[in-house]
Amino acid sequence: MNIPSELKYTKDHEWIKIEGNTATVGVTDFAQGELGDIVYVDVDTLDDTVEEGDVFGSVEAVKTVSDLFMPLTGEIIEFNEGLEDEPELVNSDPYEKGWMIKIDISDSKQIDDLLDAEAYKKLIEG
Repeated sequence: MNIPSELKYTKDHEWIKIEGNTATVGVTDFAQGELGDIVYVDVDTLDDTVEEGDVFGSVEAVKTVSDLFMPLTGEIIEFNEGLEDEPELVNSDPYEKGWMIKIDISDSKQIDDLLDAEAYKKLIEG
């Protein structure tokens, strides 16, 4: 199981890479494994400000559809358009080419509520 130590995580199995006031968000290696083969990523909130915990999109796998939850309040400033033609990048490269959105963080204090790699590992191991 790949859980990069430099990233932050949510209980909803999303990873967050913080760079200044910008956060890149995707689903974790664990999540993509649980979902199975991803066939579609839907994010219709580009240029919207979305509150922490609200749904910003969904990911569709062969057997299920799962909501994607905003890890931090902020404006969605970019969607990974590569996922339109190759949604399977979420499976093959979840932490690099399979990222989903970039957000302009509204409240940096919320970063403190995210899990570090060790806490996320404990979460998925039960």
